[in-house]
Amino acid sequence: MTAPAPEGSSEWLDQAAALLEAWFSKNARPLPWRKDRSPYAVLVSETMLQQTRIETVLGYFERFMKRFPDVAALASAPQDEVLKLWEGLGYYSRAWNLQKAAQVCMQEYGGSIPQTAAELKKLPGVGDYTAGAVASIAFGEAVPAVDGNVLRILARLLADERSIMDKSVRREAAERLTAVLRTRPHPGRFNEALMELGELICLPGRPLCRRCPISDYCRALAAGTEQDLPNRGEMKPRRKEEKTVLILCCKGKVALEKRPQKGLLAGLYGFPMLDGYWEEGEIRSWLMSYGVPLSGTERLADAIHVFTHVEWHMRGWRIHSREALPDYIYADSNELESRYALPSAFRAYKNDCFPVGE
Repeated sequence: MTAPAPEGSSEWLDQAAALLEAWFSKNARPLPWRKDRSPYAVLVSETMLQQTRIETVLGYFERFMKRFPDVAALASAPQDEVLKLWEGLGYYSRAWNLQKAAQVCMQEYGGSIPQTAAELKKLPGVGDYTAGAVASIAFGEAVPAVDGNVLRILARLLADERSIMDKSVRREAAERLTAVLRTRPHPGRFNEALMELGELICLPGRPLCRRCPISDYCRALAAGTEQDLPNRGEMKPRRKEEKTVLILCCKGKVALEKRPQKGLLAGLYGFPMLDGYWEEGEIRSWLMSYGVPLSGTERLADAIHVFTHVEWHMRGWRIHSREALPDYIYADSNELESRYALPSAFRAYKNDCFPVGE
């Protein structure tokens, strides 16, 4: 192995980049989106991969591409169908924005994906990371794709103890990587190599340093601080919200409501939900205000769903009525499976809709 150049020099970073690319060429996983380098496929995959593990995305990507193989198909699809295919993947605003981006591409770019990071960032939901990934992988532009994996690698490589949540640190990381990318023959390959290193080797907590192709260049490893980095600064505690979830059953169907267009799970379908913990008497009074007679109530198990910044602490009730309540959509078991996108936040109560034996 060639001896590393002076630490921090451009030659030092170039040497590390060359070793990383060579490692990636031999060890890159045969992921489905690496077979199809079309700009649209790259945009779909990178959108799905935001804050989501590769193992989770694999099946979703292939189903999504089969149903919506190009920009035109996605742009013209019924929104509920797009959300149904996204069901369980989480962060549903990505699906909303991906379809909106496809519609903008049809209206303003002739059905094509913009070719530069600057133009890509004009699309709904496309930020610096996604723009950099698509522009570099699909079009070869020398722009970085800086996410948590990349920031973790750089923090260890440079033994940088500053918080990676600091905007100035992120900006500096992008500048460093841009300088390296301008020397690489295939910028997208270098960006993908960084992503792969973060996914497989430079892991949070306990990195697999003995398998790392650039371990000789890692200042944190040399100092014995690789497990202490990166510094994420002080994390704000999640806000906890108490909710009461109602499984309203009537004649073999269950009630659903479409959530508001803004806020958590915007525009998706879910079970009726009330703020706070409601007792049986309060629920009965609320339901009787609709003039609908009840035939039974049943307390369900509590559940917790964790979002990025908030936790829902849920108390469930299963309620039978002889008539459907107004203002709700009622779905049977087939419709619940095939038509309506039910976010994972409500999955704990899905089996309570149509219990076996009823």
